Amino acid sequence: MSDFDIKQLVAQRLGENYELHEKYINSTLVKVFRTIKFDRVYAKAKGAYLWDKDGNRYLDMLSGFGVFGAGRNHPLTAQVIRDVLDLDLPNMVQMDCAFLAGLFAEALIKKCPPHLDAVFFCNSGTESVEAALKFARAATGRSKIAYLDHGWHGLTLGSLTIMGNDEFREGFGDMLPGHRVPYGDLEALEKTLSKNDIACLAIECVQGKGVRIPPDGYLEATQQICRKHGTLLFCDEVQTGLGRTGKMFSFQHWNLEPDIITVSKAFSGGYVPVGAMITRRAIYQKVFNRMDRCWVHSTTFGRNNLAMACGLAALHILDTENLIERSAVQGQKLMDAVNALKSKHEVILEARGKGCMIGIEFHQPKSLGLKLAWKAVHAAHDGLFAQMVVMPLLDKHHILTQVSGNHGDIIRILPPFIISDEDIAYFVKSLDTVLEDSHQVTGPMWELGKNLVKAALANKAGKQQ
Repeated sequence: MSDFDIKQLVAQRLGENYELHEKYINSTLVKVFRTIKFDRVYAKAKGAYLWDKDGNRYLDMLSGFGVFGAGRNHPLTAQVIRDVLDLDLPNMVQMDCAFLAGLFAEALIKKCPPHLDAVFFCNSGTESVEAALKFARAATGRSKIAYLDHGWHGLTLGSLTIMGNDEFREGFGDMLPGHRVPYGDLEALEKTLSKNDIACLAIECVQGKGVRIPPDGYLEATQQICRKHGTLLFCDEVQTGLGRTGKMFSFQHWNLEPDIITVSKAFSGGYVPVGAMITRRAIYQKVFNRMDRCWVHSTTFGRNNLAMACGLAALHILDTENLIERSAVQGQKLMDAVNALKSKHEVILEARGKGCMIGIEFHQPKSLGLKLAWKAVHAAHDGLFAQMVVMPLLDKHHILTQVSGNHGDIIRILPPFIISDEDIAYFVKSLDTVLEDSHQVTGPMWELGKNLVKAALANKAGKQQ
């Protein structure tokens, strides 16, 4: 037996998290977390909750950016992992067809529309997007990709090409050939695709950044334009898939028939990275079109036993616990309760979304004092007000949320589908309390805003040096 004891190591050194990251990983991220007072040390997780090392409980309204639809540390997924390890199965032989990968592919295809019947497994959302782009180019013989403004598709180079958020492109040089299309503009889309040289159009049916819901008829018309010009429709379901929006896949809200979809986050149960690209068999075979090309797109870890077992467990849990229906119901309750606060808090524009994918957007208040304070904060940075809400939600109410990107007054809410009515009531009450503080321009919330303004101005000065 080895003398290595992971439990003992955790017990001895938990709490060194930020020092270790500052020294060996991403010191800038550590600085951000300390600035916004997010430098907590979490020691335990279960269901919809996190606990810090001092035993304080937190309501998790982020779910690891959408990973934990079934809640953290689901006992069935944990048991499935133990069972697979106990079996001593051969893993990643490579020169074989992995059994659990076949079972998972079979189960996954049964959840898809009939025209989506071929799967490529990988390790993450961005890898699934990379696969989608390669397969689209191979299937069409075209090299250009189109994508929508504000879209989010990942941070590897191909995925970054179709990223509709410029701040993530800065400093990385030229991208692959791509065309950005203004969100909601069908005329611009028609013009972009009319040259018949675009391999695929990448879309999120519900955009993750800002939780944007498309205008009526927009996605249906988008699909028709793609068909007209021989452009494949690629729906990125990495965050929205597996029930996040109240349906198995978000494209089903609009009865679309995408040529390619990508799925990842909720497959893993938070244990083992796993991703998948799913497409039509005819598109798939354009890539693996000869025997000497059977490995032309592959990944070492993509079909590993633990990942495939977690995926099988995720699909089973969705069914047996009725989590897709629960996502729709609980998400609507949450949106309705937040929107009910609009009459009390003029700073709330709306809560919008589908299922347990919700954006809460704020806007400039009409009251003179609040308007002046709002403008002062936004002069320094246009995303600071949302941060002024997120910080006290964590610090005073122990609720973990996130601003939706670096710009805009939006908080993104991604609760686990198992969130209870009591949790929803607690979140809404806490949000109400935080926003009540915003009514006092000399109160603690705006004092926090002043400190954030100072940090933002210091950051701007650092960039200019």
